Amino acid sequence: MRNLPTRSTLFTALLACSPLAFAAPPQQAASSGTPTAPGAEHARQHPDLFDQLGLTDAQRSSVRQLIQQSFEQARPEMEALRQKRMAFDNATPGSNQFKAAANDLAETESSAVRAQVMRQADLRTKVYNLLTPEQRTKLTALVSQRERGMQQRSAPAPAASR
Repeated sequence: MRNLPTRSTLFTALLACSPLAFAAPPQQAASSGTPTAPGAEHARQHPDLFDQLGLTDAQRSSVRQLIQQSFEQARPEMEALRQKRMAFDNATPGSNQFKAAANDLAETESSAVRAQVMRQADLRTKVYNLLTPEQRTKLTALVSQRERGMQQRSAPAPAASR
C-alpha cells in the first residue's frame, strides 16, 4: 500500500514553503550530489534565501511562524483527503461504491487544490509584507535570476553542424 499520509503531508509542506524556496539559485539544489528525501532541498534553501535577503532574526521567526500556521491550517483538509483516498483505494473497481468514492475523491481533491492555492497566495502576501522595500527589490532580482536560469536550461540545444 502506498504511503499516502506522508506524501500528502510532504506535498502540503512543500507548497506552504514554496514562496520562499522558489528564489534560491538553481545551482544550490544540485550542488550536493547526494540523494535526499523529497522536499529536503527546499527546506535547506530557506536559510540561504534568508541570508540572501538579509532577513532579521525577527523576520526569520515571523516567516517560520507563518509557514507553520499555514501548514496547521491545511492539516484537517489533508486528513479528510487522505480518508477519501483510502475509501477510493479500498473500493472494488467497477462497483457503485467505487464510482461514488471516485466522484467524492475528485470533488475533495478539487476543493483541496483551490484551498491550497488560496492559502499559498495568503502566505506569500504575508511574507512579502514582512519584507523591507530593499528586501523586496532583492527578492525581485533573485526571482528574475532564477527565471533566466530556468529558461536557459529549457532552451533547445543548438543543432550540430554536419
